[in-house]
This record gives sequence, structure tokens and C-alpha cells, in this order.
Amino acid sequence: MQNSYKMRFLATVLLAAGVMISGCGKTAPAKPPMGKPEVGIVVVQPERVALTTELSGRTSAYLVAEVRPQVGGIIQKRLFTEGSDVKAGEVLYQIEPASYQAAYASAKASLGKAEANLTPVRLKAERFKQLVAINAVSKQDYDEAAAAVKSAEAEVEAAKANLDTARINLAYTRVTAPISGRIGRSSVTNGSLVTASQAAALATIQKMDQMYVDVTQSSAEMLRMKQALASGQVKSGGASQAKVKLLLEDGTPYPLTGVMKFSDVTVDQSTGSVTVRTIFPNPNQVLLPGMYVRAVLEEGVVANGILVPQQGVSRNPAGEATALVVGAEDKVEPRVLRVSRALGDKWLVEDGLKAGDRVIVEGLQKARPGTPVKAVAFTGKPQGAQPTQGGQPAAGAAAKPVVAVPAAVAPSAATATPGTAGKK
Repeated sequence: MQNSYKMRFLATVLLAAGVMISGCGKTAPAKPPMGKPEVGIVVVQPERVALTTELSGRTSAYLVAEVRPQVGGIIQKRLFTEGSDVKAGEVLYQIEPASYQAAYASAKASLGKAEANLTPVRLKAERFKQLVAINAVSKQDYDEAAAAVKSAEAEVEAAKANLDTARINLAYTRVTAPISGRIGRSSVTNGSLVTASQAAALATIQKMDQMYVDVTQSSAEMLRMKQALASGQVKSGGASQAKVKLLLEDGTPYPLTGVMKFSDVTVDQSTGSVTVRTIFPNPNQVLLPGMYVRAVLEEGVVANGILVPQQGVSRNPAGEATALVVGAEDKVEPRVLRVSRALGDKWLVEDGLKAGDRVIVEGLQKARPGTPVKAVAFTGKPQGAQPTQGGQPAAGAAAKPVVAVPAAVAPSAATATPGTAGKK
């Protein structure tokens, strides 16, 4: 009994050992070889790049005139509508003229009296001139008569000046507009007392068919651009360089183009900036004094500028701008770039890239320096997107939510990490 049990146990052990030996003799199936990772690239091509600077500033009227009285008195009547357009010379206020009319009449009478006194004195001097020739009167009497004529003539001139002053003061009772433009609110009403050349203006007139836009530019930026022009890296835009475009406070482009008038010759010590004055036509009076605007000034032109999408540029731990390029034998090569400024959703590259370089902008997480990749033209669409038919996913394609990321929103230079642009 025991022998049969041992025989069965031994047979079971041998069978299990045989199964294990046969299993060890077989090898695991090999994994299929992986293909080259696919990355989206853009081919760098030099192009003409206009360099512009966007500067903030405020609008101001082309002409501004504060209306003040030149004689004192009571405001008899206001003759304009607040907020309306007025013409140069148009009467705005009427000051009570009674006292000035009386002064004018008195000065006119004084002139008549002086002219009347001059006539007999002049005739007497003429008679004495004939008599002194025959010694009928003394020379002293003649001299006194001649002096009396000059005194009477002086009194006439003084009376004329007084009359002119009275006439001017009477005219000043009609307060007129010094310039044409739009007048604001009035600071006085009928019956108010005003004084000559008072500090407070009665109203303000602003000519707004043209508007000044004063913007500020840092002196460091101005020096940098002058050095770039002097070195030949940036070419002058010629006559077009003086053209200026304008963005309103809400970001709306102003339809008309302005011109740059001049740049101030003094740097503000408190801000380190220089004031640049531009002028814009304003026929529809869209621009109002004091508006906050942004002026876009064209500084110059780079004849062979290289632009690279911002999603293809990142920063290394040293803070340097870097990009991955598909080089020889379709292998990934890192490049250190020198970028100068952002133009829209692209960087302007000064050094590190040349014409024909293939910069990786999508699938960066698959690209490693020295590894081969498959380069495809970047179309701006996410990789793996299913084709659509009539706005719906193609047959057999699973619907997936699509998150739209604006191209103009580039990652921060300090936090941009290669490989985030093409992740599925």
C-alpha cells in the first residue's frame, strides 16, 4: 500500500518537473519596434520685419484758449451755448457797458476841446512869425507863442490816446472768442461780477479738428534704437518712419494715421523718459482731450529678420532662450538663441538660427537632443485631430473635447518647458 502511494507521488513530481522544463524552453514574444516620434516643425525664412514701439500717452487739443475779461463789470448776458462750436471773434459775454460808454464820450469831448484850443494858439504863432521879421514884436514873445503851439498839439495827442483807450475798453465789454473751436461750460452766469485779467477763466475753447498725442519713451530704449540704426542692424524706414498709428483706450484702432512732430530734447529726471509729440487728424472729433491712448511708432525695418513662434522657444536654467532644431540625419539639436522682442505671437531672433533651420514647435515632449525624429510641417492644429465632415467627427471617430488655446498667449519665459506644446 505504501509502495503504491510512493509511486503515484513520484509520478506527479516528475510530471510537474517536465512541464516546468518545457515552459522554460520557450522564449517570450519580442515587442514590435517603435517608429520615430513625430514632431511639428516650421522652416525659418528671413523676411522684412517692421519694428514698432507701442507707447502710452494722453491726447490734448491742438489749440487751447482760456476766455478772461479784460475789463471789470457785471455780466449782462451770456451769448453762447455751452458745449457748442464757436467762431473766432464771436461775442461770448456782454459786460455792462454804461460806464465805459460815458468814459468814451468824456474822452471824445476832451479831444474836441484840445483841438479847439490849438487853433488860436497856432494862428497867433503864425502872426508873431511875420512880425518878428520886421522887429514889430520881440523874439521872446514869438518863442512863447511857438511853445504854446507845441503844448496845445501835445494836449491834442494825449486826448486822442485817451479816446483810443476809452474805445478799446468799451469794445472789451463784448468778450469775444479768441479762436475757433468747441467751448466748454461757463464758470459765471448773468449778474456775476468779473474783474480785468482775473485768475479764473470764464470758459475754455479747444480746437479739436487736430489732436496732439504726447507719449513717453524711455531714454534707454531710444539709445538702443539709435545704436541699432548706426550699426546698420536696423534700417531707417524713410518717410514712412514718421507715420504713427493709434489704439484707443478700449483697444480699438483709430482709423486715421498721424505723424510724429518731434522728440523732446530733455530727459525727465524723475522717470528717465523723453516726450514724443505726435499729431492726428480728428475730423469727427472721436478723440477728446485727456483720453488715454497707445501710439504705435515705426522705428525702423530689419531687412532679413527671423521670426519664430513663441511656443517653440523656452528658457534653460541659466535664463537663456533655447529652441530644438531638427538637424542632420533628422536628429534633434538644441540651440541657444538671442531674442530681442516679441512681435505678436513670435520672437524676433537676432542670433542662433539661420535660414532653412527646422525649429520644433509641436511634440517637444517627444524630442530629446540627439534622438532621431520624423519632422512634419506645423499647421497649427493639434496632432491626432480627427478629420471632420460637415462640422461633425468623421465616421468611426470618437468625439473628444477640444480646448482652444490662443496662439498669442505665449508661456512665460521663465516657466516655459519644452514638450508642453504637443502633448496629447
